[in-house]
This record gives sequence, C-alpha cells and structure tokens, in this order.
Amino acid sequence: MNNTSIEYDNVLKKSRKLFVAKMQDYGTSWRVMRLPSLTDQIFIKANRIRSIQQSGVNMVGEDLTGEFIAIVNYGIMALIQCELGTDTTDEIPPKQAEELYDKYAFATKDLMMKKNHDYGEAWRSMRVSSMTDVILMKINRLKQIEDNNGKTQVSEGVDANYSDIINYAVFCLIQLGLGEE
Repeated sequence: MNNTSIEYDNVLKKSRKLFVAKMQDYGTSWRVMRLPSLTDQIFIKANRIRSIQQSGVNMVGEDLTGEFIAIVNYGIMALIQCELGTDTTDEIPPKQAEELYDKYAFATKDLMMKKNHDYGEAWRSMRVSSMTDVILMKINRLKQIEDNNGKTQVSEGVDANYSDIINYAVFCLIQLGLGEE
C-alpha cells in the first residue's frame, strides 16, 4: 500500500537537505532572481529531462532525480520570491530561508493532499514522461502570465502554477523511488 504523505515527506526531506547544503555554499544568492528567471531555470531542468526521456541519451551523466529535485527547490524559491518580492538583491539569513522553505513546502503538500484526495491519486497511473510534459505546460502558462504582467482573466496565478510544478516534480521523484526511506 502506498503512503503518499510519507513518500512526499521523504522527497521533501531530501530536497530540503540539498537546498540547505547549497545555501551553505552560496548563501541566498538566488534572491537576486526575478520570477521569470526562476521560471526559466525550471524550464531548463524540465527541458533537459524531456530531451533525455525522448532521446534515451544522457551525455552529462547526472541522474534525472537531481533535475527533479532542482525543480522542487527552484519552485519553492519562486514561492518565497512571490512573498518577499524581487525588487531587492539583498540576501536573507539562512534560518529565515529555511523557515520560508518549510512554510511553502508545507503549503504545497497541503494543496497536494487536497487535490490527491479529489483526483484519487491518478498521478500514480501516469508516466514520468507525461508528468514532465505537464510541468512544461505549467511553465508555458507561467511565461504567459509573466508576459501579461501577472494578470489573469480566469486562471490561477503564478503561485498556483509553481505549487503544481513542485507537486508534479515530487510525484516524479516518488515514481522514481526517491520517496522511500
């Protein structure tokens, strides 16, 4: 029997561990990034994943799980930037960054649990390649919203799309076995 909540937590724990380790190396230098730049970083990662899925060739040799973890972390950074704004290049203290990471990781998981209930864990029957395509579609939506200066007529905003991207990346990681202890 699958336990999505536990698997999700395991993936987030591994993603957070990398986030904290990189923060020790680089600080919170990502604070300089505007939302379109973070969207583009997520696009680069998702596009690499799709390219490797289609060709079957991985010239760099890095595992695709690292790319999905990067998508999770860039998505959480984007949600933090939505809250703090991107009108400054000031870094934030690591403790604050970790607290904000946890806040948005929890909020995104909460959203997933609600949607997962309503959709009946349909993602478990999806292929990782299909979920990669959904991530790319959400990125294209984000780009359109960003090109419209963040305004939407009837659609969800940027934060909802980042949250969905994070959740699909976590689903991919669970499908790839990273949700296990």
